Amino acid sequence: MKIYQKNLTFKQNIPILNSYLMILLGFSLPISISISTIILALILLFWLFEGNFLYKYKILTKNQIIYPFLAFFAVQVIGLLWTQNMKWGIHIVGKEWRILIPLILITIVKKEHIRYYIFSFLIAMSISELISYSIWFKIIPPFKSATIYDPTPFMSHISYSPFLAFSIFILSYILLFKKKSSNLFEKILSTLFIITMSINIFITGGRAGQIAYFAMLALVIFIYFKKNIIKALLIVAILIPIIFAIAYNSSKIFNDRVNLARTNIVSFDTNKNTSVGLRLAFLFNSLEIIKKNPVFGVGTGDFPTEYKKINEKNTPNLIVPAHPHNMYILELVQTGIFGFITLLSIFYIQIKIGLKGGEFAPLKLALPVMFLIIMLSDSYLLGHYTTLLFVYFSSFLYKDYGDECL
Repeated sequence: MKIYQKNLTFKQNIPILNSYLMILLGFSLPISISISTIILALILLFWLFEGNFLYKYKILTKNQIIYPFLAFFAVQVIGLLWTQNMKWGIHIVGKEWRILIPLILITIVKKEHIRYYIFSFLIAMSISELISYSIWFKIIPPFKSATIYDPTPFMSHISYSPFLAFSIFILSYILLFKKKSSNLFEKILSTLFIITMSINIFITGGRAGQIAYFAMLALVIFIYFKKNIIKALLIVAILIPIIFAIAYNSSKIFNDRVNLARTNIVSFDTNKNTSVGLRLAFLFNSLEIIKKNPVFGVGTGDFPTEYKKINEKNTPNLIVPAHPHNMYILELVQTGIFGFITLLSIFYIQIKIGLKGGEFAPLKLALPVMFLIIMLSDSYLLGHYTTLLFVYFSSFLYKDYGDECL
């Protein structure tokens, strides 16, 4: 009887325990793949042990955000039916399963804890930023993937810069839009970290995140001056070039990568074996595959095989990539127009919810806008860090909390 009562008490405490684990997950996202994986495993284990699946099912079915996630994953699985490379197809599906994580997290997140989910993430990003500066200023030696030239120790700059761009938007939200509960200390701290993170994003090498940064800045301005679009346009037209010019003239890595991108584009016809040149070659070659298989694609596992055939014909001296470094093109190649539509439906629902207004509306708009931009340059819903960033915030920003007593 005592064991039964203890189990019953533990089960009753699981919802609050899992919500605390969500807070820890937010902290682990920018710092460690291993820790975030362990936390997710614990959440799943407790979620299963708790049971109460009918209640969880009811919560899920009244949240419209889950349907595009399910549809997108279902298309990836269905695409295995006509793939010739089942091994690679299963590998891709094994990466895409993370898009289903919100189906669990939506049932455990609590509205009263949203503040903690966000702040745990921001604290971790602040720590990561401070370590990045410490490496850049040679206070501590570079470690893991970091260098003094590109100080991003915990993840590559490809992932780190979008994390920074979204963090800056969150801080801007706290500074400009979150009026009810923000105190003066929060405002001062937000301003400080907006400045330091803005500098940090330009002393690291992630161009996609830097473009996202300008997009997030423009979005903040348009939301803030939504009643005066002309004023917003003028501020954007003046402020963004000023920030770009300052960054270009003061940051060596930003200067180098802007110049490199420009050189890569100009020399594309004579030299495609460059960072930008390869991406353009991936795009043009992939479009040929899409033209031949526009409706259903070539199958979830056949991108490398089909790309190799086109590559041998058009660009035999270039590498065969695992993916085209463009999420939209990847889906069009693999699963055709159906996969492409299910991918876009995720962002459509998010933007639709964000446009309804209410609390956290700016964040609800910023997350899909940022991913819609950065996915032009890489397959960001395949990567561990950025996919978890996306599903983590999706789990509590777009949930219809309503009356969960049902």
